[in-house]
Amino acid sequence: MEAQRNALSIFLLAVILFLIQCVVAQKARLSSPIERRALLDLRASLGLRGKDWPIKSDPCSSWLGIECRNGSVSKISVSGLKRTRLGRLSPKFNVDSMVNLARLVSFNASGFPLPGSIPDSFGNRLANLEVLDLRSCNISGSIPGTLGNLSRLTSLYLHDNNLAGLIPATLGLLRNLKFLDLSVNSLTGSIPSSFGSFGNMERLELASNYLSESIPPSLGTLRGLQVFNVSDNNLSGSIPIQFGNLSRLVKLDLSRNSLYSSLPEELKMLRSLKMMIMEDNELEGRLPVDLFSSLVELQVVDLSRNKLDGALNATIWSMPKLQSLDVSSNNFTGPFPGLRSNISATTAAMFNLSNNFFYGTLNFSLGMFRFIDLSGNYFEGKVVVNNTKRYAIIDRNCLQALKQRTLEDCRLFYTDRGLSFDNFGAPDTMQPPPAESSSESRKRLIFILAGVVGGLGFIVLLVLILVLVLRHNKGIGNQRRNADVGPVPEGDSPQLPKDPTIAGAGDPFTYEQLLLATDNFSETNLIKQGHSGDLFRGILEAGIPVVIKRVSLSSFKKESYMMELDLFRKLSHPRFVLLLGHCLEHETEKLLVYKHMPNGDLANSFYRATNSDDDSLQSLDWITRLKVATGAAEGLFHLHHECNPSLVHRDVQASSILLDDKFEVRLGSLSEVRAQEGDTHQNVLKRLLRKPQTSEPGPSASGSSSTTCAYDVYCFGKVLLELITGKLGIGKAEDASTKEWLEQSLPCISIYEKELVTKIMDPSLIVDEDLLEEVWAMAIVARSCLNPKPSKRPSMKHILKALENPLKVVREESFSSARLRTTSSRQSWGSAFFGSWRQSSSESATIPGHQNREGFSGFRQAGRLGSHGSDGIEHSSSRKRLSNEVFPEPMEMQDMEMLDEN
Repeated sequence: MEAQRNALSIFLLAVILFLIQCVVAQKARLSSPIERRALLDLRASLGLRGKDWPIKSDPCSSWLGIECRNGSVSKISVSGLKRTRLGRLSPKFNVDSMVNLARLVSFNASGFPLPGSIPDSFGNRLANLEVLDLRSCNISGSIPGTLGNLSRLTSLYLHDNNLAGLIPATLGLLRNLKFLDLSVNSLTGSIPSSFGSFGNMERLELASNYLSESIPPSLGTLRGLQVFNVSDNNLSGSIPIQFGNLSRLVKLDLSRNSLYSSLPEELKMLRSLKMMIMEDNELEGRLPVDLFSSLVELQVVDLSRNKLDGALNATIWSMPKLQSLDVSSNNFTGPFPGLRSNISATTAAMFNLSNNFFYGTLNFSLGMFRFIDLSGNYFEGKVVVNNTKRYAIIDRNCLQALKQRTLEDCRLFYTDRGLSFDNFGAPDTMQPPPAESSSESRKRLIFILAGVVGGLGFIVLLVLILVLVLRHNKGIGNQRRNADVGPVPEGDSPQLPKDPTIAGAGDPFTYEQLLLATDNFSETNLIKQGHSGDLFRGILEAGIPVVIKRVSLSSFKKESYMMELDLFRKLSHPRFVLLLGHCLEHETEKLLVYKHMPNGDLANSFYRATNSDDDSLQSLDWITRLKVATGAAEGLFHLHHECNPSLVHRDVQASSILLDDKFEVRLGSLSEVRAQEGDTHQNVLKRLLRKPQTSEPGPSASGSSSTTCAYDVYCFGKVLLELITGKLGIGKAEDASTKEWLEQSLPCISIYEKELVTKIMDPSLIVDEDLLEEVWAMAIVARSCLNPKPSKRPSMKHILKALENPLKVVREESFSSARLRTTSSRQSWGSAFFGSWRQSSSESATIPGHQNREGFSGFRQAGRLGSHGSDGIEHSSSRKRLSNEVFPEPMEMQDMEMLDEN
C-alpha cells in the first residue's frame, strides 16, 4: 500500500514538473536576435505605443499580444492595440519584417487599421502560419494568390475590408483550411470551383460581395461544411442538387441573389440544418413534398420575396424547434394549412404568410400564436383572438374586420376560383336568376339571333347611305374649288400652317436666315457631328452668336427633333440650354437654334492654352470644378425629382455640360431625354412628348437600363471622376482600358484615408487642406454613384446636397460615427452614400479591381499644366443651406419600395 502511495506521489510530481517546464518554456526569453529585430521593426512600422510594446523589455514576457514557444515567437495579436499619434497620421500595411519570424503560427490584426494591400510575402515566407485574421482592417487591393502556399493554414478571416478583384483559385490548395471568411468586400467574378477541394472546411462565408455566375456543384463534396453563406451577391442559376450531400450543414444562407428554378428535392437530406435563408431570389415552383417534416432541426426558415407557388403543407406545424417561418411575398395559395393537435411548441414561433393568395376561413383563434402575419391574402369570415398578449396582423384580407380589401376585389378572387364568398357576413344581393326550361331557352336564343342579324343589316345599310352622300358632296366641293382657285400673285408665297406642337418653343426663323448665319453651313462653322444632328456656329443679323443644330431627315427620324421641341415647351429651368427658335419649313432639314455658350462644353474648356510662349495648358481650378459639378447636379435633380413623371437625361458626359461666360452650367444634349423606365405615370410623359420613343441603347457597364435615373447617376459619377482626376473621356467610354483604369483608381477612394485620393487627383490642382477635403468628399460621392448595383446608388437629391456641403460629408458623416457604414441606408442622409458602400454589402460602390500601387499617373496633356479659374469671375458654389436642411431623413426611398411591392 505504501509503495502505491509513493508511486502516485512520484507521478504527480512528474506531472507538476512537466507543467512548470511548459510554462517556463512559454515565458522563456526571446532567444533569437533576428526575431527581436523583426519585432522592433514591426513595432516601428505599425506605430505601436511603448506602453504596449516596451522597447527595453523582453517581448515574450512583457509585450501585449506576443506569445512565444521555445524562445521563438509563435503568435502575434495587435487587435485592440492603439497607435501613437504619429502612427495614426499615416497608418500603412507595413509588416514586411514578419517574414523573419519563421515559427509564427498566428497573426491577428482584427479591427486594427492596415490600409494597403496584403503583401505577397505572407504566402511565400510564412510557411508555418495557421491563423491569419485581418477582419475590419481597411485592407484594399486584391487577395494575393500566394496565400495558396500556406499549406498549414486552418483559418483565414478577411471579413469587412475593401478587397476587390477575383477570388484566386489557388486558395483551393489549402487542404487544411476550416474557416474561410471573405464576406463584406468588393470581390467579383465567380466562386472558384477549386473550393470543392477543401477537405476540412467547416465555415465558408462569402456574403456581401459582387460575385456572379452560378454556385459550383463541386461545393457539394464539402461533407464537413456547417455554415455556407453567400447572401447579398449577384449569383444566378439553380441551387446545386449536390447540396443534399452536406449532411452536417447547419446554416444555409443564399438570400439576396438572383437564383432561379425550384428548390431541389435533395435539400430534404440536410438533417442537421437549423437555418434555411433564401429570401429575395427568383425561386419558383412548389416546395418539395415533406420538406419540412424531413428537416426536424429547422429553427429559422426564410423563403420570402420569391415566386414559389402551390399549397403550403401542414407539416410546418410538425417542426418542434421552429422559431421563425417567413414565406411572405410569394404565390402560395390554398386554404390555411390545417392545424394539428400537437402544435403547442410550433405556435411559439413567429409566422409570416403575408402577401400570398391564401383563402378560406380561419376557424381557430389567432391568439394561440406568439406572432402571425396573414396580411395581403384573401381569408374570409370572422376573426377570433382570445389572447390579447399575442400579435396577429390581418390587414388587406376579406375578413369581417377593419382595413380589408374591397368587396369587388374579394368577390372577383373567389369567383375566378369557382368558390363562394361570404360577402363580409352580409346577405348576398346578387342572387342567381331562376333556372329556365329548355323550350324557353331555345325561344330566347332565337330572339337574340334575330335581333343581332337585324341590327347588323341596319348598320350595313346606314354605312352605304353615308358613303353615297359623302361622294356626292365631294364632287360638289371639287367643282366649287376649281371654280374659285386662281393664280398666286407674284412675290407672295403661301404661309405654312403653324404646327401646334411647337408653340412656346422659341421664335420661328426662315431657312434663308439660318443659311446666312452659318455661311451656308460651311465646314469652318461646324462644331461637331452630334448623335441627333450636326452643330454649327452662327451669327444672326443682329450680331447675336448662336448654335444651330441641323437635323437631316435622311439620317435622323422626325422624332429626334419633335420630342426635343415638345420637351422645351414643358421644361423651364436655368440649368438647361436655352432654345431661341426653330426652322421647320425645309422638307428634308429641320433646324433648332440655341443660345451660344461662350465657354463651350466642359470637355473643351477643361484645359486651355495660356498666353505664355511655352504653349503650356491651364486646367480649371478646384472651385470652378466644384461649381460645375453642383450646377450639373441641379439640372439632373430637376429632371429626376421635380418633373412628373421623372425624366432621365441618358447622355450625361462632359460634352453635354455647357458653360456660359461665368462658368455657370447649362445642360445640353436633351434629345435623348425619356421618362424613367417603369414609371407609373408613363402615360403622362406620352402626352408630354407625344411621340413614341426611339430605340434605346443596350445595357452598359452601369448595370442598369439607360432609361432609369440610376443610369444618370452612374454617368454623373464618371463626370465627377473626370473633374477630380483630369482624365477626360471616361464619361463616354466603355472600353477595356477605361474599365481597367477604374479598377485601378477606385480603390484609392476610401472613407478612412483622405491622402489616398491624392494618388488619382489631377496633379495640376493646387489645393490646401480644406480644399483637399472637398476633393475627398467628391471622390466619395463619385464612388457611391458608380455602385454596380443600381438600387444602392444615391439619388440626385442626396448627391446635390453633398456637393453643396462637401465638408459635412467627410467631417461629420465619416468620422463622427466610425461604424456608420454598417447601418441602414434609410436612417440618415449620410448613409445615402456610406450605406451604398456597405448596406449589408461592401464599402465599394463601383467596378472593383486591383489597387494601383504605383499611384495614378494622370492624363498627360501637351505642355505643363497649371490651374485656371473663371478669369476672376466670382464663384458661387451654392453652399447656402443649414444643417437641418442639408441632412433630412430620406424616407422616400422606403416609400417607393413599398409602392413597388403593392
